[in-house]
Amino acid sequence: MAPLQSGPDTIYDVLGIGFGPSNLALAIALQEAGATPDTTDGLRVGFVEKQPRFGWHRGMLIDDATMQVSFLKDLVTMRDPTSDFSFLCYLRDRGRLVDFLNLKTLFPLRIEFHDYFEWAAARVAHLVEYNSEVVSVRPVTEDGEVRWFDVTTRDPRDPQRQTVRRARSICVATGLEPHLPPDAALSGRVWHNSELLPRVGELVRSGTPVRRAVVLGAGQSAAEAVDYLHRNFPDAEICSVFAKYGYTPADDSPFANRIFDPEAVDLYYGAPNEVKQSLYDYHRSTNYSVVDMDLIEALSRTMYQEQVQGRQRLRMMNVSRLREVTAGEDDVKVTVEFLPTGEREVLGADLLVYATGYRPQGIGDHLGDIGKLCVRDEEDELRIGRDHRVETLPNVSAGIYLQGGTEHTHGLTSTLLSTTAVRAGEIRAALLARHRAPQADLARG
Repeated sequence: MAPLQSGPDTIYDVLGIGFGPSNLALAIALQEAGATPDTTDGLRVGFVEKQPRFGWHRGMLIDDATMQVSFLKDLVTMRDPTSDFSFLCYLRDRGRLVDFLNLKTLFPLRIEFHDYFEWAAARVAHLVEYNSEVVSVRPVTEDGEVRWFDVTTRDPRDPQRQTVRRARSICVATGLEPHLPPDAALSGRVWHNSELLPRVGELVRSGTPVRRAVVLGAGQSAAEAVDYLHRNFPDAEICSVFAKYGYTPADDSPFANRIFDPEAVDLYYGAPNEVKQSLYDYHRSTNYSVVDMDLIEALSRTMYQEQVQGRQRLRMMNVSRLREVTAGEDDVKVTVEFLPTGEREVLGADLLVYATGYRPQGIGDHLGDIGKLCVRDEEDELRIGRDHRVETLPNVSAGIYLQGGTEHTHGLTSTLLSTTAVRAGEIRAALLARHRAPQADLARG
């Protein structure tokens, strides 16, 4: 695949930063509108991604884990059910359409949905340059107006090799980064759950004994990590530490799930701040720090079976917090406090897994000074239009679009797959309108 063009004579109408599911959906939407990386009459489009190939939470692609969102909320269907980039078209291409239908499920395996993403990404590969890590985004000013951004990337394999591309708009979709407790330090024996599969694989291949593992967290990823470790280390005690009394079931009931409808984004966007906060508080149990009921029940059955058998390896340390962690080269000591009594227990463990979630990367992270061009509200949050464009200073005509990090304006779906296809269509419409406006002015002139 030829690299994306660069140089002073090449100006992209939009350059996407990051190429996960969100910008993949945008690439598809733009390609379906006729965009190419070298077009002269339509949109000139490109994307840069620091990974060597497409990847989406690879470290948590557990073999039997299923999606928590319907396959119909894929990259295109909610925007255009006739698109041949749909999950159903992927199944047809893979020869599994009938077999999948016979399963009578809306929720594919996570590894299958990842394969669907890779299948779609391969079809728009000409729009993407992998091994391109963004190191800065610099405003370019002409006659006092910021008209473009110069995006500088480097090849992680050769950091001295840098490329600059100029764009009229950028679309930032850098995804989520692992969130850790304050002062937490990762090591060979202390991981974030995003590294679960490769780390476990290394230990299994090396034959390293694991007698006890500790998992901190109360959400879906934590419960999946507990289950996975329990299955892969049959001689180990697996301790699940969390502040709740028990895992909270995810609320996936039909009425609660309406918070993920495209129409709900409109209502949320236009609501007063206090209403937005109440909606977030009411419905965070649809996604945050909650666990699928099937997994809760499976873990409960496992605990009871072990009680009956007199060899309990699965230990739920509820209403508890980690108070101290001391990591050695081959082990880790964890101090756990039982909150109702203040009693503390020191556990000697072979590994500690922080299943403490993710957080959006800030717009200024690794992107230079463009954050200074953005307008913020009284809560110091970015002001963002309904079309996902960041509000900027009056002298900035270059566009900044965000995919993710907009929960405060667009609601719970900001970092989820539920409205990915719809959001891509909205950003495409905004980009096309901006592209056509100067052409209309020229025609009238």
